[in-house]
Amino acid sequence: MRVKRELFRHPVTIAAGGAALAALFVANVVGFMRGFDSPWLLGAVILSDLLIVMVSMFAALWAVATRGEREVQSEARLDAIVDSAMDAIITVDAAQRIVYFNRAAEQMFGVRRDGAIGTSLDRFIPARFRGAHRAHIETFGHTGVTSRRMGDQTTLWALRADGEEFAIEASISQAGDPGSRVFTVILRDITLRKQAEALMLRQQQELRELSARVLEAREEEKTRIARELHDEFGQLLTALKMDLAWLRERLPRGDGELAARAGSMGELLDRTVTSSRRLAADLRPLMLDDLGLPDATQWLTEEFGKRSGVRLAYQAGEQDGIDALEKGAATAVYRAIQESLTNIARHSGARNGWVLLTRENGDVRVEIEDDGRGIAPEDLAKAGSLGLKGMRERVAYYGGTLEIVRAPRGGTRVRLRMPLRGGGRERA
Repeated sequence: MRVKRELFRHPVTIAAGGAALAALFVANVVGFMRGFDSPWLLGAVILSDLLIVMVSMFAALWAVATRGEREVQSEARLDAIVDSAMDAIITVDAAQRIVYFNRAAEQMFGVRRDGAIGTSLDRFIPARFRGAHRAHIETFGHTGVTSRRMGDQTTLWALRADGEEFAIEASISQAGDPGSRVFTVILRDITLRKQAEALMLRQQQELRELSARVLEAREEEKTRIARELHDEFGQLLTALKMDLAWLRERLPRGDGELAARAGSMGELLDRTVTSSRRLAADLRPLMLDDLGLPDATQWLTEEFGKRSGVRLAYQAGEQDGIDALEKGAATAVYRAIQESLTNIARHSGARNGWVLLTRENGDVRVEIEDDGRGIAPEDLAKAGSLGLKGMRERVAYYGGTLEIVRAPRGGTRVRLRMPLRGGGRERA
C-alpha cells in the first residue's frame, strides 16, 4: 500500500491588470524533514521557499500587467493622434457600418460621433453615387491592395447632415481578414480649393478674352495702316515717279550730272515703293483677305526665304475647305507661321526650313520645321518669350492647339491645329 507523503497542499491565485496566475504549493519531502531536528526550523525553510516563489510570481504578473497597461496607453495615444488629425477619418466594417468617426469628421459632416457610430455610410453619400460607391468598395476589398486613392481624376462628392453636397478628395485602405475586414477612408473637404480653381479658370478666360480683344483691335489697326500705305502712300509715290519721269524727259541734253541725279532719285523712289509694299504686307497682307490663307502662306514663305537667306520649302497638302476658316482664326494661323519663320531667322541658325499647310480631319494642320540648333525647354519657359506665348494664346482662343517640340533633324518643329468650323471659341 502506497503511503501519501504530502506535508500540505495550498492553491494560490494572484490577479493583476486583467491577468491571473494560479499556483499550487505542495510539500512532499518526508526525507527532507528528517534532516531537521526542529519542526520550527523546517517551517521557516518552507516559508522562505514559499515567499521566494510568490515574489517571482508577483514579478511575472507585474510584468504582464505593466505590458497590458502600456498597450492600453499606446492605443489611447493612437486614438488621440487620429482624433486630432485635420482630415476626416471614417472606418467602416464589411457591411459599411461606421465603427470609427474622428473629430474632424464630426466637423465636416455636422454629426456627433455617437450619432454616426453604427449607422450606414450611405447617409454621407449623395443618393446618385451610393450604388457606385458600394460596388467600388466591394471591388477594392477583393483586389488585395492595402490602400489607394479614391476617384482617380474625377471629383468625389459627399453629403453633410443638412443636405449640402460638397467636393472631397479621399483615399481608402483595408485591413483584417475577409471575415472581419474593415475599411478606413481619409477625406478632405476641397470646396475652397474648387472655388479657387473655378475663380482662376474664370480669370484666365477673362484674360484670354481681353487678350483676344486687344489682338483684334491691333489687327484692325494694322489693316487700316496697311491699306493707307498701299493705297494713299502708294498713290503718292506713283505720282512722284510719274513727275520724275516727266522731269527726266525735259532735262538738258549733255548734262550728265543732272541725269545721274535724276536716275538716283528714280532708284530711291523704286526702293521706297518696294519698302512701302513690304511694310504694308507685314502689317496685314491684303492677299490674306483677298486670296485666302493658302496663297498668303505660300507668298509669305517665298518672300521670307528671299529676305532671310534661309532656304524655305513650302508644301501644300489638301487645300479644299481651308478658305472656310473664319477671318480671326485665319489671321491667328498666319501670324503663328509668321512668328515661327521670324524665330527661325533670328535664333535657330538654320540653313533650311519646311512649311506644311494642309487640311486633315476637319482641321487646318500646319507644321514649320528647321534644321537649326533647336529650342531648349528653358527657352520656352522664359518670361520674355512673349512671341511664343502670344502664338499659343491666340491659337487657343479660336479653339486650336500649338506645340513646340524638338525636330528629328535637330532643330525645332512647330505643330498647329485649328478647327475649320465650330472651333470652340468662347465668348464671355
